This record gives sequence, structure tokens and C-alpha cells, in this order.
Amino acid sequence: MGAIAVIRLSGNDAFTICEEMFNSPKGKKLSEFKSHTLHYGEIKDGNKLIDDVVVALFKGPNSFTGEDTIEISCHGSTYIQQEVLQLALKKGARLAEPGEFTFRAFFNGKMDLSQAEAVADLIASQSASAHKVALQQMRSGFSNEIAALRQRMIDFASLIELELDFAEEDVEFANRGELDKLVEDITKVIKGLMDSFALGNAIKNGIPITIAGEPNVGKSTLLNALLQEDRAIVSDIAGTTRDTIEDEIVIEGLLFRFIDTAGIRETADTIEALGIGRTFDKIKSSDLVLYLFDATKATKALIDSEIERLVNEPGIAKEKILIVINKADLADEAQLKTELQGLGDVIYISAKNYGNIEAVKKHMLSLVNTGKLQSGDTIVTNARHYTALEKAMESLMSVRNGLTSKTPTDLLAIDIRKALHHLGEITGEITTDDLLGNIFSKFCIGK
Repeated sequence: MGAIAVIRLSGNDAFTICEEMFNSPKGKKLSEFKSHTLHYGEIKDGNKLIDDVVVALFKGPNSFTGEDTIEISCHGSTYIQQEVLQLALKKGARLAEPGEFTFRAFFNGKMDLSQAEAVADLIASQSASAHKVALQQMRSGFSNEIAALRQRMIDFASLIELELDFAEEDVEFANRGELDKLVEDITKVIKGLMDSFALGNAIKNGIPITIAGEPNVGKSTLLNALLQEDRAIVSDIAGTTRDTIEDEIVIEGLLFRFIDTAGIRETADTIEALGIGRTFDKIKSSDLVLYLFDATKATKALIDSEIERLVNEPGIAKEKILIVINKADLADEAQLKTELQGLGDVIYISAKNYGNIEAVKKHMLSLVNTGKLQSGDTIVTNARHYTALEKAMESLMSVRNGLTSKTPTDLLAIDIRKALHHLGEITGEITTDDLLGNIFSKFCIGK
């Protein structure tokens, strides 16, 4: 329920169906009005008045779907919505499938497949960065780059294919040196796009950060300080947190996903042991680990021992562990810094008093290279696109190897076709029904 509900119809009979439901005070049919205009009137089922509405008219091909489209803005009562929907169905419409309007826009050439996927990303965006990247891709930023790469390859591929037509005459239309330079240039661009995926994935899905450490070092207090709310229960009793607690915040337009974990220690408690096991799982899957120590107990030997214990676990790299000394207000910080010299990056905080929390946030932000985002460079956020780029790269490397080993033209042509195929998969120039079904099934109904 809301103040206004919008019911959208698209297709060849959109105007015909709506004309049977809509009464204009001017007594004109909807098809007689100009496209991209708004009109007040009534929705009636025979003599039964359902609602006063405003209809927006979009005549194909100048609409989102490329078809005749009408949007009915009615009052947001769920009863009114259902009455209008049921009346449209009775007049010959049917309910849209998930993502069907965007699918029709793709099918009718109003956007390519990567742009269609960006529509879903835009709807799902939870931060300024995710919104910016999705908007850029929806407006052809990524598509244009892929199209330019494909066109350069197609120009050369046509010469290679021409050679195959004159194979018996042993002529060479495509200069092999120029082809090698072209493939080198394209692979550099593709590598740059692939390298951007780590950033893109973080922007789209959020950056996972685990807060870990022994019991009672202030992990839950730090989570509450970062979120600026009492999200986790705080207690002096060791082992209070027995399972992971997750929450999200946006810092300077970037989404961070925090995981507060059970304290790491030896325990005979079965439930607590399960929680500790989950702690290690979360550490392995995180981009950063904030590993806390109590300033009143921290020694270099203790910290070295804990970090070594951590990195001995398969899948945990030392580079993603940030040492955080909590309760710094309860210790002699200058003496402590002298004691802990040589540990690398260490941040001293007081989570309870919000002391130096900004330094933790600043370090988190430093993890993310937002240079590409700020400069407007294309950023890959979709795993399907990354896989297609990876396969295109493999085919292009085969072309380069073939040029070095003087591979016959017909075999070079096969690898070039494969590269073109994989790049075409990104924008939808090459598609399968299974692929389209999988993509659009994830959209919401009505979009």
C-alpha cells in the first residue's frame, strides 16, 4: 500500500485494452492523444467506478519497452490495485513475468544485455558507489567499450576470413604484425576490465570485514561504535557472543558488511566451539580482519603468537589482518607503542568511548581503490561479464601464441571467432534462451 500505485501495460493491444477501461472527460480515445502525455479520467468496469486515475501514454517505439505502453497511476489501496489489475486481465492482458518489461526492451533493441542487467543493479543499489556504477553501465559505458573492442576485431577477422576463401592461392590479406599489435592492445584493455572486478564486486555486494579476537577484548563494542547503535550485546562475561552478528553501514558512498564473531579461545563448550569455527570461516571469506587486543594485556609476544596462529589456518593471509589495540584509554599508550614496535600497522582505539574510531574507518576506505570510480572509468561488477572476459582473454592469448608459432590461418580464425563470441555474450549479441531465462528471472515483477 502507498499513496499512489502504478500499473503498467505494454504490447500491441495496450491502448485497445485501456480504452475499454478508461473514460476521458474529453470523450476521446487514448490512441487519439499524442505520445508522452498525461490524461486524467476514470477507470470503470461497466457502470462501476473503480478509481480516478492519471494515465501516461508512450507510443512505440519511443517507450522503455519499444512497444505501445500505458502507465495507470491510481490510488495506492491494495483493493484498488487488484480491481484495476483484474479488469485489465478480463479485457485481455496477462500478468508480466519477472523482468519482462526489461526483457522486451532488450528484445526490441532499446538496450543491450549488459544495460538490462544494470537496471537490476540500479534497483538493488544500496550505496552511492553502487548507484553510480549501475547508472554508468545502464547508460552504455561498459557496452560502448565492449562494442569498440569487438569492432576492431571484426575488421581484422573479415580479412582473415577472406584469406580462407583464397586459401589455394596462398595470399595474405591480414598483416600478421598488425594483428599481433591489435591483439596486444585488446588484451591490455580486457585485463584492465578484469582487474576492476575486485573493486566492482566490492562496490556492488559490499566489503566484508570480520571483527575477531579473544573473548572480552571489545569486539561487540567496536561493532556498536562503527554502526553507532547497540546492535550487539555487550557484557563483561567472556563468551557472550556465540554466533556471528552481521550488519551494514555506508561510509563515503561505499557499503561495508561487518561481522562480529565469537571470541577465539580453547573451550569445552560445544555451542561456543561451533561459534569459534564459524569465526574462522568468516575470517577466510573477508577482505579485512580487524583483530582486537586488550591494551591492558597486550604484549608483542602475545600478538605475534595470535597472528601466527591465525595465518597458519589455510586461506588466511597476513596482509588482510589489521591489528587493533582496544581500551587504549586504560593503558599508557606511549609505553605500549614502544612495547609493540615492529608490528607494522597498528591502530589504538577506545571503542567504548568512540576514541579513534575514525582511524579504523579511514583504513577500511584505503582498502578500496576508488580512483576508477572517481575518474569514471568502466568498472566490471557482474560475475557473468568477468567470466566472458576471462574466456575472451584465453582465446586472444591463443591467437598470439598462434602468430608466434605461425599457426595456419584456419586455426587462427577459430580462436578469433571464439574471442568475438565471448565478447558478444556480454552485450547479448550472442545469447541462449537458458542465459536470458536465468538473467531475467532474478528481476522483480513489474520491471
